[in-house]
Amino acid sequence: MDYDPMVMDTEASGPTVKITEAGANHVDFELQNVDLAFANSLRRVVLAEIPTMAIDLVQVEENTSVLADEFLSHRLGLIPLNSKNIDDVVYTRDCDCEDYCELCSVTLSLHAKCTSDDIMKVYARDLVVDAQRANQYVGNPVITDPEGLGTVICKLRKGQELRMRCIAKKGIAKEHAKWAPTSAVGFEYDPHNKLRHTELWFEQDPVKEWPMSKYAEWEEPPQEGEPFDFDAVPERFYFEVESAGNLEPDAIIQQGIKVLQQKLAAVIRDLTDGEGETNGINGGGYDAPRSPDLNMNGQWQDAGYTTPYGNGGQANTWSNAGAATPYGATPYGQNGANGW
Repeated sequence: MDYDPMVMDTEASGPTVKITEAGANHVDFELQNVDLAFANSLRRVVLAEIPTMAIDLVQVEENTSVLADEFLSHRLGLIPLNSKNIDDVVYTRDCDCEDYCELCSVTLSLHAKCTSDDIMKVYARDLVVDAQRANQYVGNPVITDPEGLGTVICKLRKGQELRMRCIAKKGIAKEHAKWAPTSAVGFEYDPHNKLRHTELWFEQDPVKEWPMSKYAEWEEPPQEGEPFDFDAVPERFYFEVESAGNLEPDAIIQQGIKVLQQKLAAVIRDLTDGEGETNGINGGGYDAPRSPDLNMNGQWQDAGYTTPYGNGGQANTWSNAGAATPYGATPYGQNGANGW
């Protein structure tokens, strides 16, 4: 659905937002009266630091499918879960419970068995959400297809069965991609490359080989022989935010601004009240969002998963959707549901 550009803040001294296009799962807007650092900070916060819900622990009671427990845990961890009113959910590290409870998690159950000769598909709609949770929204699998089936988890042949118990927790994409609120964030400024921040590689003609974006029509092109302005700075920033389905696009932007405000408030407080034992971001009262399995020292806690050959030979049925490998973290991050 297309909208006429709408000014959200008309004060010339403050940031100005013009919504150029909006839909159920995406929003495009133009940001002005801010510098490049602020615009890029908003982009990074939207990508990585907005809290959402995602399956973090999976207890496998029965799995006779062709997929391994870890593979299914990985797929379950990447299923988008509704995160509306996520502030009602407590981070696991801040909860008084020992492991998890209805205040800091949502329990989802999965039980499917194929009894026919046809191949049976198990969908996200087959996940049953426990009624004991912070509100009626968080934890519901996001289903947007017309058939109302949701994501395909696996396929079962006759006699094969799945019985699992999933625990969804609150976290951020900075620690794991499964908590990402967006599937993509487009960010552009200076479509005519007047500032020369981008060096366009070309073979013969850069104009033909690098087609202009749609935003080039919104700004004046450079004039022939126009001298380069070394003092020029970008003034208009174009955002295209696409939701993963767990949060509405406008809620993503609002949450991003909220997180950015909290970060700036923490910096201001530490600069003004930094005397005594406070030391940077560790001394203030603002506790930056992070995944539920990261302790205060920045080390990963026991994920609760061991192989049949470890831990005295006793296998644990818990599979963490994103736990570290038995040999430690790889240079590319954790294994499991990590998509970085």
